[in-house]
Amino acid sequence: MPDVLLLLLPDFLLILCGFLLCRYSGLDRPVWEAAERLVYYLLFPVLLFNSILRTPLQPGATADLALGGVLSCVIGVLLAYSLRALPGVDARFHASGAQTAFRFNSFIALALAERLHGAQGVAWVALLIALCVPICNIAAVWPLARHGGHGYLRELARNPLILATLAGLTGNLLGLKLPEPAALTLHRIGLAALPLGLMAVGAGLRFGALREAPGLAAALLGIRHLALPLVGLGLALALQLPAPQRATLLLFTALPTASSAYVLAVRMGGNGPFVAGLVTLSTLLGMLSLPLWLVVLRWV
Repeated sequence: MPDVLLLLLPDFLLILCGFLLCRYSGLDRPVWEAAERLVYYLLFPVLLFNSILRTPLQPGATADLALGGVLSCVIGVLLAYSLRALPGVDARFHASGAQTAFRFNSFIALALAERLHGAQGVAWVALLIALCVPICNIAAVWPLARHGGHGYLRELARNPLILATLAGLTGNLLGLKLPEPAALTLHRIGLAALPLGLMAVGAGLRFGALREAPGLAAALLGIRHLALPLVGLGLALALQLPAPQRATLLLFTALPTASSAYVLAVRMGGNGPFVAGLVTLSTLLGMLSLPLWLVVLRWV
């Protein structure tokens, strides 16, 4: 347990750093709102594109890992959508918050994968991101677009994470090789995404609006931090993944929710404060649940 906690500590210290800077320095909330947009619309799409473009897909060696990741995402979407049928669930709260049950924080995923398994771990997580970001973003946009009257296809076509993922996959399949100056420039842009993204997560931590729908919030976070890791563990064992890939899949299913969920909810007219509260609590829960799930995996 102590070594797992030390493994995660640098990334959570970055989150704490963002929280403290936002609350107790001149770098207040408007600064971090601009940083969130920079990460969401430029830095993270560049990181995704470059990681996917440069990652050998190796379908034979990673097919089962990819299948486990996709199945876990689909199950998360179905569980989150099913909550709408429960009595007393507010449609706007559900449309805004459903995404937090199945979306994942890719900043933390890539940072932890590098610490766990180095470049190979980053390649595996980049593959899972490439496959699951389109699924999760399509599923996140759908209830918000339907509830807010937005054009669903237009919202998908404008989503920077989907566009970057599809561009990276297309370039990878076509064997695209960028000139060295361009590749180095994209690499350096992408390097800024992880630390700034983690600090922006910390700067956005807040709780208040969870009091308006505590039952729904508990159910969504239960899916994110309990149900999906159990699904991931079951799939890892059922698919008989090698030990490193087993840890990668469990890590992937136990991640905190995506910090960009708040940006998406606000941009599409959802309940931003409610989603911000879910992101905050999910991030804090992740600090405890990720090490615990990795310990469970070692025990199993």
